[in-house]
Amino acid sequence: MIDNVRKAAVLGAGVMGAAIAAHLANAGIKVVLLDIVPPKLSEEDNAKGLTLQDKAVRNRFATKGLAAARKVKPAAFYDVDDAALIEVGNLEDDLGKLRDCDWVIEVVVENLEVKQQLLERVEQAVGPETIVSSNTSGISIEKMSQNCSLEFRQRFLGTHFFNPPRYMKLLEIIPGPDTRPEIVSLMQSIGERILGKGVVLAKDTPNFIANRIGTYGLLITLSAMEAYELGVDEVDAVTGPAMGRPKSATFRTLDLVGLDTFVHVAKNVQQSVTRDWEKQAFAVPDYIQKMLDNGWIGEKAGQGFFKRVKNENGKEIHALDLTTLDYRLRRKLKSSSLDAAKRAKGVQAKISTLVYGKDKASQFAWDILKKVLLYTATIQTEIADDIVAVDNAMKWGFNWDLGPYETWDAIGVEKSVQRMRDEGDTIPEFVEQLLSSGKTSFYESTDHHNIEFYVGNGEFRKQTENPEHLSLATLKAQGKVIKKNSGASLIDMGDGVACLEFHSPKQAIGADVIQMMDFSVDEVSRNWDALVIGNEAPNFCVGANLMLMLMEAQDENWQDINAIVQQFQNAAMKLKYSDKPVVAAPFSMALGGGMEVCFPADHIQAAAESYVGLVEVGVGLIPGGGGNKEMLLRANEHVQGGADVRLENYVAKAFEAVATAKVSTSAKDAKKIGYLRQSDGITLNRDFLLHDAKQRALGMAKSGYQRKVEKLVPVVGEAGAALLKTGVEAMKQSGYVSNHDVVIAHHLINVMTGGAVPRGTLVTEQYLLDLEREAFLSLIGEMKTQQRMQHMLTTGKPLRN
Repeated sequence: MIDNVRKAAVLGAGVMGAAIAAHLANAGIKVVLLDIVPPKLSEEDNAKGLTLQDKAVRNRFATKGLAAARKVKPAAFYDVDDAALIEVGNLEDDLGKLRDCDWVIEVVVENLEVKQQLLERVEQAVGPETIVSSNTSGISIEKMSQNCSLEFRQRFLGTHFFNPPRYMKLLEIIPGPDTRPEIVSLMQSIGERILGKGVVLAKDTPNFIANRIGTYGLLITLSAMEAYELGVDEVDAVTGPAMGRPKSATFRTLDLVGLDTFVHVAKNVQQSVTRDWEKQAFAVPDYIQKMLDNGWIGEKAGQGFFKRVKNENGKEIHALDLTTLDYRLRRKLKSSSLDAAKRAKGVQAKISTLVYGKDKASQFAWDILKKVLLYTATIQTEIADDIVAVDNAMKWGFNWDLGPYETWDAIGVEKSVQRMRDEGDTIPEFVEQLLSSGKTSFYESTDHHNIEFYVGNGEFRKQTENPEHLSLATLKAQGKVIKKNSGASLIDMGDGVACLEFHSPKQAIGADVIQMMDFSVDEVSRNWDALVIGNEAPNFCVGANLMLMLMEAQDENWQDINAIVQQFQNAAMKLKYSDKPVVAAPFSMALGGGMEVCFPADHIQAAAESYVGLVEVGVGLIPGGGGNKEMLLRANEHVQGGADVRLENYVAKAFEAVATAKVSTSAKDAKKIGYLRQSDGITLNRDFLLHDAKQRALGMAKSGYQRKVEKLVPVVGEAGAALLKTGVEAMKQSGYVSNHDVVIAHHLINVMTGGAVPRGTLVTEQYLLDLEREAFLSLIGEMKTQQRMQHMLTTGKPLRN
């Protein structure tokens, strides 16, 4: 049996097939992407004089699918250069290429007969150990492979990716009745470790777990909104973050997914289930069919439940009135319960506050939530082996904050079930057994570590933990905090490694965080083997506390600003020249000061989805914590033999990244920009990021880590500065930058070229830090910079002044 995936094939180069191929390439896997041969020549083919026998024609669908994946937004590739790992072909000429593939994924049209016919051909083409799977969103895995041999069925299963595959965490794995357990385990490991997915095992039932529950929830929301006489915009106000759901809520989500896709899933479930009440529940309302007939299928058609309308002020969003099918201005829902839910702290409190309110919005929220919970418990044993799979499927596939059973615990199982009984609802046996056993929640835990979950018949089972999934929350619950203050903590990760965690609002850097950085280096030097910098917040760190800096500037507390910038610089240098190895583990957004914390580390282990950059120019500043210096040092690493013209080229590239506040689209992109070194690591699954960072730190510690030695830095000096200023002046003359942009750029140039010195001058890092701090202080005193800072804080958008 194979133990890894080195080469894969994707059969079907439509939107989903090409996107899956792209994500396999993201993971470094070579891919063969095949599609059908076009039945006739296109106008473009005729213009080129091609025939149906030409390879360019026969591979046209696969070629176009790959081309579309290269251009799609959001990007399917971490780095579009990885498209070179994908070889295109067709299903008539190139099936022989499947023989040396480790994994073949079928992603053709959702039609049982078509899939059966293709799998019969695939069985004849693949090698004896090749794993074959289908990306079907709901067709029976058993029926799909029923015409194939037992030997083939033993290595056949469903692997249902959610769209877009790069970004959506969920991967549902659906074994068939004959799939070997070791194949299932291997695919789980590949999904989690190689592809970065959250894997859930689902049973071979209509539309599996997430789409079954999610589509039901959307349909009962449509039904309830008619009864409550609410508009699509008003429903979205209720069914978003206040209910623990994404901001796209209900109808914005449908517009993004596409009404055609939603209806296809709903009809598949309706045709596949056997109970009359369930068939009725999955019936699509008439107005949905009318929207389909009109082509109003959502974002990809330019209109759906919402539509952007141009007016004299630009664009505004109109909502569809489902009674008249006319678009109107959006309405704001007035609800005291909704307002109270938004003010509540934590998602559990928000949901509970909303559904136990006393107004129309809270009753509506309760009505749809109640039905989803009851439906989930009714079909629980049909669709999954345990409630953890169901909860994870909804969190990872539909971006819910809490799964159904976690939500039930949040609102109180006893309290909510009593209300359901009072309203005449039938409680599923799965839930009745829980309560009759004397238990009042689906999950039980004492320390975030020993979690047990309900499995039915009043019984609980301990949740198995992947030892590579390190949880700081669990470590803190176990008393592993070494020291903490209001902004950060130092935590014992085990094996002699400590973790510096930021927990200030948005992980912003202030005096408390800087103090803990300083303490951590000293503590690790004395008592530990290595230090990791990481956390479990939505973002790694969004930079310095901008509000605090603006207030200090407006009060003209220049000495205080100078002091805190210098403290940050000193703490970063202390990290860099620590006598123990330091590994930073950024993820999601790591901006400004967030990257300046990462730069001094010996190694950066970044999550694949890392959007990093030095963005201070956007608020009229330049980096002040060593970011410019570190970008200059990275530029120097590309050049041997001093500050010649080649260094000026690399300095120009580094200058451009900082001057344009460039933010990477992935960790791979961050390497191309220069924020990360080629030697830095990338972890595709963020769940394993802290583990990988810890292992890297331990590896350095065990291999005889030696403290870095500071070296002098060659700079390009005034000559190099003149070249950069020429480019800035050209930008100004062309109208691309304002006068204040030029002021900022000149300060940045002065720092990155080393100031008023000749080309080739060797300077210290401290010299560069002093230039950086001086420029920062000068800029923060500018009124136009303060206006930019204020505008960013007020609107979240940059100001051009």
